[in-house]
Order: sequence, then structure tokens, then C-alpha cells
Amino acid sequence: MIRYTQDRTVVLGYVPVRRDMFPSRPASELKSRVKARFDEMAEKCGDVELVTIDDTVEGGMLWDLRDADRVVELFRAKKVDAIAFPHCNFGQEEVVAKVAAEIGKPVLLWGPRDPSPETDKSGKTGPRDFDTQCGMFATSRALKRYHVPYTYIENCWLDSPVLDQGFDDFIRVVSVVKAFRGMRIAQIGSRPRQFLSVKVNESELLSKFGIEIVPIWPEEVKRMIEKLKRGLPPSPEGCELPMGQPPLPPLKGLLPDPRIASVAAEIESSVDWSAVGHGAVETMAYLEVAIMDLAKIHQCQAAAVDCWGFSQDAYGIPSCFVLGELFDRGLPAACETDIHAAIGAVLLQAASRYSSPAFIADVTIRHPEDDNAELLWHCGPFAKSLVKKGVIPAVKECKGMYEIEGGPLTVVRFDQDDGNYLLLADEGEGTEGPKTTGNYVWFKVNDWVKWEKKLMYGPYIHHVSGIHGHFAKVLKEACKYLGPVTHDSVEPVEEM
Repeated sequence: MIRYTQDRTVVLGYVPVRRDMFPSRPASELKSRVKARFDEMAEKCGDVELVTIDDTVEGGMLWDLRDADRVVELFRAKKVDAIAFPHCNFGQEEVVAKVAAEIGKPVLLWGPRDPSPETDKSGKTGPRDFDTQCGMFATSRALKRYHVPYTYIENCWLDSPVLDQGFDDFIRVVSVVKAFRGMRIAQIGSRPRQFLSVKVNESELLSKFGIEIVPIWPEEVKRMIEKLKRGLPPSPEGCELPMGQPPLPPLKGLLPDPRIASVAAEIESSVDWSAVGHGAVETMAYLEVAIMDLAKIHQCQAAAVDCWGFSQDAYGIPSCFVLGELFDRGLPAACETDIHAAIGAVLLQAASRYSSPAFIADVTIRHPEDDNAELLWHCGPFAKSLVKKGVIPAVKECKGMYEIEGGPLTVVRFDQDDGNYLLLADEGEGTEGPKTTGNYVWFKVNDWVKWEKKLMYGPYIHHVSGIHGHFAKVLKEACKYLGPVTHDSVEPVEEM
């Protein structure tokens, strides 16, 4: 499948710490075992790169304040996304706090449980070599004094599954933070006039979070499609401005971009397209590739599209199924120019470590028989890979017509009121319900009335972003690092 590729690697600064007043040999021996464990966990997570301080600090463990600046310089040069500070004995809270404060990225604090204190033949207890937990209490206080948020994995044995789960969760948190900071969203067309609910404060998104909205005129999409028809390279020349550009070369002697035939073949091999015909499939393929190329040119991580107007007017088809296709190819694409929904979808896919496409749905009607279930629906923009087992995905009027899989679902809404930004993140389960048109899943929770009132009193709307899996606690933890974003939920979400 043709994919929209983005950098998803998490670069993790790895800083073992020790206290110089404790014996150095036990700490050094423990350091080697801890490093092997972190290498194993990083490989298991995938797309995780460890940046060590072995060539920067003698002995590869930080304790001397004089080495802190060199570590900071190294991590800035390597553009680390987070820092882990495994304690190999009591540790040194001052250097941890100073390095963490300078880098300003998510921090992982952990240390292994101490062995049993040794006794000599007379039964007297000797000096302890580590006191790791004690030192982490000191480090956490130092981080608080420097106003550095951090994530903590409980003091557990080196081979404990608690460490595996905690590390995996932390990498997901870092993935969310990395996706959020500096996000660029391609806005293709204006919001539908009646949709006051999807208004955003573009200036605030940029000044508070570094999230930039990149306007792309529908005419740019049209000109990109013309270039694809001529097999011309996907450069901004000839696309960026709708007026004053030289005409594109004539078609004679030029062949269409080969990706178009490939995308059309992928669609026709995976869905029932008999109701639309090959011509419509080919038009959808041109739209998909053109939007991906423009997003790549403008370095965007998502798109928000005027699905009501531009494609219907210019190409005679709705863009619904195209948006689902973009999700499947790795580019979240919100309908109805909903910028906040696009942000929520990006965060969900990052939390999942890009294992599944998200979807954007209307919160529509209550289940006719189950008081705690609700219809998450839209007219046809859900990724075809999410189709429910046993269901043949069909496309009618260029809209997806199929139910998607149930199972665990995480649902979010990123929104704001008077400059106060919230991330509503909670979970439920897909359940059985009546059939309907478009794309949909029936969503069951413990107490739907609580959800309904939460959405009604807001500052939320009828759009949510969803994904398969349990990620509410990851998103709650990520809010520590997202700046002025408050976590919100219907039911209490467990701590990491």
C-alpha cells in the first residue's frame, strides 16, 4: 500500500545516575544489567533510539554537576524526545533536575529494587550499596522544585513485567507529545458556513502549542491533480498560487503518475465499488495522492477538509471515502474542516504507536434498546481497514458503507473555551446494534447519561475522534507535558 510516511521514531536520552558517596563498583555492575534491559525494551517497542552518555561522561553514569552541561549539549545535538534517568544507586537529584530542566522534554524516573541487605557471620548487617528508592524520593522532589513534570515507574525488580508495561506506556506518552508539539495541519477549504461548532483560534493554537494551520486553496489541489495527470513531480511550483502561474504543459506525450493506477487498484481489490464505477475510483485516487503530496510539501501531519463543497463542485464526487483512505495511508484527515478533531486523531494514532488508523465520528443517537450505548457515525469517511469482520466494505456515492469493528475503543475530543484547552479522553466498548447507512460503530459505556451531560455542558461538540485500544491513561499522562492542556474524562482514568 502507498503510505504517507512521517518520522515516528522516539529518540530517548539515556542517563544512568549514581551517588558518589556509595561504592562505585556495585553501581557499575548494575548499570550494565539495566542498560541491557532498556535495550531489550526499546527493541520490543520498535522505533525507539537510545542516546547514551558513554562517550560524554566517564564511566557512563552521571553524578558530577560539571558533566551536566556536556550531557545537555549532547541531547540537544541529538534532538532527543525524552530522557530516562535509571537510578543505579541513590542517584544525584541535582544533576537530574538541572539536565531535565534544560532539555524540557518528558522525563522517566525509575530504579530497580535493592537486594536484601547482607549480614556477616556474626549476624550484623553491613552497609547497603544502593538505597535506590530513597534516592528517587529525593530526585522527585528536586524535579518538583524545578517545575519539571515527570513519569514514574514503581520501584520494581529488573525483570518485572511492571517495568515492561511502564516503559511501553512512557514511549506512547512521548509519541503523543512529539506529535503534538509543532504539529502542522493542512486546511483544505473553509469550514461549512453553518458549523460554528468547529471554529478554532488559529493564533492561540500557534502561540500556546506551536500548532500551525496551513491553508491550502482548493485550486491548489486542482492544479496538483493536473500535474499528476501529466506525470510531473509533486513540487509546489505551479500549485501554490491560483493566479499568475504559467500554464501547465499540454498532455501530449506525457503519462499519468503511476501511483494513480496503483491506488485505484488497491481500492478495487478491497471494496465493492460496483455502485460507483472505475471512473469514480480513479478520481478518488487522484484526490488521495494530490492531498498527500500537498501535505508532504507543506510538512503537515494531518488535514482538515471542506468535504461539503470543494470535491463535489470540482470533481463531481463527495470526498468521504477519500478521507478514510487517507487515514488508512497514514494521514489523518478530518471532515467538515474540524481542526480540533484532526488534532485529536493525531494524538490517538501516536498513542497507539501508529498500529491502527483513528476515525472521526458524529455522536449521533442513543441505542434503541441499550441505555448505555450510543451511535458513533459518519457519512462514509472511516478507514476500510477497520471494517467489521465478516462485512464486505462497499462504496456508494463515493462514501464508505460499512460497520467497523467493536472491541475496546478510546474516544477523545480536543477543544477549548475562552482560551482554556481540554482533552477529553475516555474509553468504552463497541457493541451490537441496528444496522444503518454510512460508517458506524455502536459505543457502549458504563453510564451514557454522564457522557451525554459531559458533552452537552462542554466545551465539546458532536464530533469525537476514536481509535481501537486502551489509551486513556496514556493521554492523561501526556497532558502533563502538553503545556496548558487539562485532561478531562467522564469516569476516573487510572494513573500510569
